[in-house]
Amino acid sequence: MIGLFGIGFFCLLAVLHPLLTRTVWDPRVYDPLTPSLPHPPPNPAPPSAAHWLGTDPYGNDVLSQLMYGAGSALLLGSVAAAVTALLATAAGAAAAYFGGVLDAFFMRLADLLLMTPLLVVLIFLSTFFTLQLVQLAVWIGVFAGLGGTVLVVKAQALPIRTRAYIEAARAAGGSDGYILLRHVIPQLVPLSLLYMMFTVTEAVFAEAVLSYFGLIDVKITWGMMIHTAAAAGYLLRPDTWWLVLPAAASITLLCSSFYLVGRALEGMVHPRLRAR
Repeated sequence: MIGLFGIGFFCLLAVLHPLLTRTVWDPRVYDPLTPSLPHPPPNPAPPSAAHWLGTDPYGNDVLSQLMYGAGSALLLGSVAAAVTALLATAAGAAAAYFGGVLDAFFMRLADLLLMTPLLVVLIFLSTFFTLQLVQLAVWIGVFAGLGGTVLVVKAQALPIRTRAYIEAARAAGGSDGYILLRHVIPQLVPLSLLYMMFTVTEAVFAEAVLSYFGLIDVKITWGMMIHTAAAAGYLLRPDTWWLVLPAAASITLLCSSFYLVGRALEGMVHPRLRAR
């Protein structure tokens, strides 16, 4: 319940930002990217009635940046989770159903990805081309979907392949594609949804780390807010807490919310865990 409340809160922030910009806020002042009328110096300015969370070193409103970053984080997590679910479900079901060379290929690929640190690979990729937000989400989804998640999905699909109704479907003339889409994959969806939640946590954390080091091309994210504060020399200064604490707390709360929802789904997917 707490996890759902946290996710709902950040969804509300993301929705409120464009509404406030079109109604109450002057976009010339509260544009999180480049306001034409920034807060007058000195900056960063502490929280006030005009700027509830103060301004950053460039005169931008921190609250509007925080709300804009909520939308970026949810977009990143949603795309990464969707890619993870699609790849893990398709590859895990195919590996369990067909076996043989296809199974060996996906299992060795999963072993390779599990041995490779995701952040190191993303940092390496950022040296060759500029990573956008959606591109980053796709890369994270590929690593998660074809890495550890596909092993779990395949293990869940193996007993399904030997059940009586699968043999009955084959005897009735059902093709392999029909059996996979009609009988195997639908039973793997709850497990895929579970690991979607954990992928969101991984994606938001990875983006925050890469943004902090300035390795991805994004507009405003929570990681970029911390990067801006660090670049201006305000990272560990308690007198300018509003530059770091809101963004850091948002990253922690959003990751914790999706983790808690994932744990709740885990109890539904694996009933034996409810007794713990």
